[in-house]
Amino acid sequence: MKRLIVFVFLILITAAGVYVYFNYVRTGALGEIVEITAPTKKDIKNFLPQGADLSYPLQIPSGFRMGVFADLGSGKPRVLTFDPNGVLFASATNEGRVAAMPDKNNDGIADGVINVLTGLNKPHGILFYGQHLYVAETDKVVRYLYDKNNFKTSGRQELFKLPAGAGHFTRTIKMIDNKLYTSIGSSCNVCAEKDEKRASIYVSKADGTNLKLFAKGLRNTVFFTADSSGRIWGNDMGRDNLGDNLPPDELNIIEGSLAGSESSDYGWPYCYGQRVRDRAFMGSSEPNYCINTKASAFEYPAHVAPLGIAFIDSDLFASGDQGGILAALHGSWNSSVPVGYKIVKLSVLGGRVVGMEDFITGFISNSEVLGRPVDLVFDSEGYLYISDDKAGLVYVVSRN
Repeated sequence: MKRLIVFVFLILITAAGVYVYFNYVRTGALGEIVEITAPTKKDIKNFLPQGADLSYPLQIPSGFRMGVFADLGSGKPRVLTFDPNGVLFASATNEGRVAAMPDKNNDGIADGVINVLTGLNKPHGILFYGQHLYVAETDKVVRYLYDKNNFKTSGRQELFKLPAGAGHFTRTIKMIDNKLYTSIGSSCNVCAEKDEKRASIYVSKADGTNLKLFAKGLRNTVFFTADSSGRIWGNDMGRDNLGDNLPPDELNIIEGSLAGSESSDYGWPYCYGQRVRDRAFMGSSEPNYCINTKASAFEYPAHVAPLGIAFIDSDLFASGDQGGILAALHGSWNSSVPVGYKIVKLSVLGGRVVGMEDFITGFISNSEVLGRPVDLVFDSEGYLYISDDKAGLVYVVSRN
């Protein structure tokens, strides 16, 4: 009798195990256990193993290869730059750190992630100039003496204060023709700012002195760069809550005065795009405001959130692409149909944008966001690096 009870018990246990296996789990290609009845959301890292070529879910042009250069884990990499030795750096704004990603054996995979600075206040913009590492935190710009041989910093020097936080809290810096340019986003979606530093780009000497207004009316120019002629091009995000199709996000050629007395006005909050008056904002006030503002150089679709921008100067690309622009479209939140979530290529002819086409897509699949591209930088050999603050990854693009 006891044997019969044990036998029946074993049969029940086995049956239960089989039921659980086939109804709740399955073994994946790599041997992992994946829940079926309550699947977790897709993680782009599951499809993009470090060092492997990427095929799914991203769509990459024929002839290109793309792999994961570094995984910052819980860090959300934003701005990318190279130190004097060619080591890639990233700001992890959400964790208050700046990290180095050396690749000593040049195999296209970072040897590790080294925290160079920690405990910062939402660091975003980073650059190297002379002997210094510059960092733009949300409330200030700081520079450090940098030892390129051991990733050590010293001699912290605060250059100037910035208005902190609010709706757009990232601050971006660029060194162009030995001048330091700092971008400061608006505090709101649309409003008349009380602080003139908001929605602007400021310029100073490399040591932070002689800080002057360079351009205003720029709602949130998170990323900007200079072309071979020294002209500054910046991606600017338009306001929300005007529907799916308005206003266009913008690419601007940003002109200003180094003296600060004749700064250019790009229209926000009163105007957008080709000097179009935003009638939804103080429509009866300043009806002719846009006449003396600067029109955009190119209009992206509304709400795509253009971020990183880089001019193509790389043997990865055909001769006809040289001098064109790559732009990272971070992706929408204020749109009934998600838009953006890709990298596009802009054709430039005679200093003007004449067309746009997709370059890398697939960061969104069936309305599920897998990744959000942020910054784009080329190294000295022409390889392209891309930060992704949704997946916590930095990718590298090369050729087959």
